[in-house]
Amino acid sequence: MARPSLAITVNGRIEFDNPFMLASGPPGTNGKVIAKSYDLGWGGVVIKTISLDASKVINTAPRYGKLRGRESNDVIGFENIELISDRPFDTWLDELRQLRKNYPKKVLIASIMEEYRREAWHEIVRRVQETGVDGFELNLSCPHGLPERKMGMAMGENPELVSEVCGWVKEVATVPVWAKMTPNVGHVTEPAGAAIKAGVDGISAINTILSIIGIDLRTLRPMPTVEGFTVPGGYSGQAVRPIALRQVMEIARAFPGVPISGMGGIETGTDAAQFILLGSHTVQVCTGAMLRGYEIISELKADLERFMVDHEFTDLRQFIGKSLPYFSTHHDLVSRQKQAKAEKAVASNRDAETWKGAIAKETEALTTN
Repeated sequence: MARPSLAITVNGRIEFDNPFMLASGPPGTNGKVIAKSYDLGWGGVVIKTISLDASKVINTAPRYGKLRGRESNDVIGFENIELISDRPFDTWLDELRQLRKNYPKKVLIASIMEEYRREAWHEIVRRVQETGVDGFELNLSCPHGLPERKMGMAMGENPELVSEVCGWVKEVATVPVWAKMTPNVGHVTEPAGAAIKAGVDGISAINTILSIIGIDLRTLRPMPTVEGFTVPGGYSGQAVRPIALRQVMEIARAFPGVPISGMGGIETGTDAAQFILLGSHTVQVCTGAMLRGYEIISELKADLERFMVDHEFTDLRQFIGKSLPYFSTHHDLVSRQKQAKAEKAVASNRDAETWKGAIAKETEALTTN
């Protein structure tokens, strides 16, 4: 069997040499670290979210909190109260141009966020796409920070706003546009459907889950503690993976054929395989890279290749969504189980199963009186 290919083309034009991307966040915070990730073998990078006016973005320290296992020191969950990039917009434009020049075959996706103003979204799209980025990811889902400006989740939890903003972007975008979904809604298919109806070319899911990582029982203050106070933040890491898988599955089943970039707790190649089996075309990693380093990419690719060899897959598209048909309703599960038991009962009445040598006992078992 030939070595499996990890390459995939999305939206008919974005060519990945492998499906692993760094998700928007600290791993893609500037041109230097993005270049490092390319050199190490990542298939693409979604840059840390940028906006036109970075002066309004002020981060705090500390801004992270970890949830560890009860029996070990392993980090199973991770919370952040970090905002989008605080670096000047023009600096980002220069770095994006340089990255495009130095890495013409690597995928570069710009994550953008703006206030609820059509002209602002038009401006940021026009100026960023001039740098040569391969596409946009619309951050409609950051769960903390700037809600007073209707940014992030404050926008993404409202399907009407999602539809309007995605429509504004598609009016001027000349490259593919993905909308990043918030998991902090009752039905993720509603904002996703609004984005797709407005014309976006793909969906990214999920962003972080609004959370409180815990209380410091020495000080009785919530964490991460900033001058004695905090705000609920975004929860990520391996503990969120089951939730992410469920929401990716729901989007994929509701909108067949729409490219999905899946994320949420991916730390191994087999984690990635599960997202692909549920409909993801690419996968994104953030917390895993923050905790284990950019070098994790070699392990991710090797793990995914082994999975493909074990199942005799030679191309990613052979198993995108392959597990989706096996989701059903509880009523259907009951019916299937009832049918299986009936078929087993019929099989047990066959001669080969009935007569095994203890004829007197076997006769009695078949007698009603």
